[in-house]
Amino acid sequence: MMAKADTIVVVGVGARTPLGFDAASSAAAVRAGISAIQNHPYMIDRFGERMKVTRDIGVDVDLRGADRAVEIAASPALDALRPFLESGATAAVTLILSTGEPRPGQLDGFAAQVDTRLRKHLGQHVVLEGGGSTAGGHAGGLLAIYHACKSLRDGTAKFCLAGGVDTYLEPETLEWLDENEQLHSDTTTYGFCPGEAAAFALLTTLGVARAHGLRPLLEIVGTSISSEENRIKTETVALGEGLGAAFRFLFQDAPINKVDRIICDMNGERYRGNEYGFAVIRNPGRFKDAADFETPADCWGDVGAASGLLFVSLITEAEARGYQPGPLSLIWASSENGTRAGVLLGGPRRAAR
Repeated sequence: MMAKADTIVVVGVGARTPLGFDAASSAAAVRAGISAIQNHPYMIDRFGERMKVTRDIGVDVDLRGADRAVEIAASPALDALRPFLESGATAAVTLILSTGEPRPGQLDGFAAQVDTRLRKHLGQHVVLEGGGSTAGGHAGGLLAIYHACKSLRDGTAKFCLAGGVDTYLEPETLEWLDENEQLHSDTTTYGFCPGEAAAFALLTTLGVARAHGLRPLLEIVGTSISSEENRIKTETVALGEGLGAAFRFLFQDAPINKVDRIICDMNGERYRGNEYGFAVIRNPGRFKDAADFETPADCWGDVGAASGLLFVSLITEAEARGYQPGPLSLIWASSENGTRAGVLLGGPRRAAR
């Protein structure tokens, strides 16, 4: 069966993580199981130990706020745009960007500040029109993909650059995580190692990609969002209703094939594992092996809003280098604000048919 011209495809990706300054090196490090977790240069936790973090060593440790986020985001955004720029296409690109949720150490309007400054930087290379930003948290990158797909289907955009950037390394943020007992340490084993990263994916329809000579890297098989009422850091019990609903919405219109690969933003917090377990029970028969999931936070730390789009880059690299286990992948993420998001991805051969 021939893929339809309105099939949405990924034609460019970019990533920058504590493991590498581009998608290829970051994916290779994750595949090798290399960890970037290290002691913070000077931040001490409440037990008197140096905080365990992951950080971008190419960025000055004292650079703060929106400037730090833009410094991390700029190169992967251009990497994702590179095939478009090299094709000679003159169409405008819609930028949809997500950052971390509002929190101590992150000023009001942070997402908008990052968006404005990044647009100014990218505007030297490409015409940007429309889109916007959101402080979406862990699910933010996948939310960006969801809204990009909607814009492409509505015909309000021809190309969409979906992005996620996050950094937990503000001192106030780290102290807040420590107070909430969320920092991983020898004492707090169910905490996480905060990090920073950025990732982007350039999306368009298969018809437009062909018209511009752009090679599809992946197909967006489906996207979904939902909300969880029983949130982390509350007295409620996680029963996976929100994530289970996100999976159900994805599978409603998906091919009957079982999912071959699962990548998620589990970071060591017990809540997330419980949530996933219940969500799987609510969607029986859709996974080849639901217990065989990947948690890249073990390697690059918890990178918040960058997570979902980094997962896209991992699958893109696996497809390009021939080690992807099968054609259908599920990526998902959960924000502390209750947002749940999932994306089903198919290999480029599926889109090319």
